[in-house]
Amino acid sequence: MLAFPQQLAQWNVPGMNALQNAMQRGDWVFNTIYILLIVFFCFFYTAVTFQAVDVADNLMKQQAFIPNVRQGKQTAEYIDFVLTRITAGGAMYVAAVCVIPTIVGQGLRVPFQWGGTSIMIVVGVALDTVRQIEDKLTKQSYDGLAVGGTAKSRVRGRRVA
Repeated sequence: MLAFPQQLAQWNVPGMNALQNAMQRGDWVFNTIYILLIVFFCFFYTAVTFQAVDVADNLMKQQAFIPNVRQGKQTAEYIDFVLTRITAGGAMYVAAVCVIPTIVGQGLRVPFQWGGTSIMIVVGVALDTVRQIEDKLTKQSYDGLAVGGTAKSRVRGRRVA
């Protein structure tokens, strides 16, 4: 979305050159719009993927409850309130992680090629890879216990006659 004015300027759309010049990467206008877009899309994604009313209905169907909150509409409102606060904190954290490398790089006059978004993606992929390796190792350690596995089973069950 932030590269859209640049694309329009290349197509010689009137007024887009001035907008492109105002929105140079690392400029305060660019960073402000970048932060606003990050916060907006954090809230948008949360609103699309998480429905507090459905969670409240599922809690009621399972005869579960949140202490000091009535079931039904009040539970949905409470879950929405808590979710909004968590999303606000998370959105500010994500925005800070994405913008701080640019600000520090400019302040110290150091060319820093990796933006905060790239760092988040690399760390996320690395954590997911570690989790998959741990799951694979755990599965292999339990394969010896399973009957019919590739390894000889260490657990002996009753023999069926």
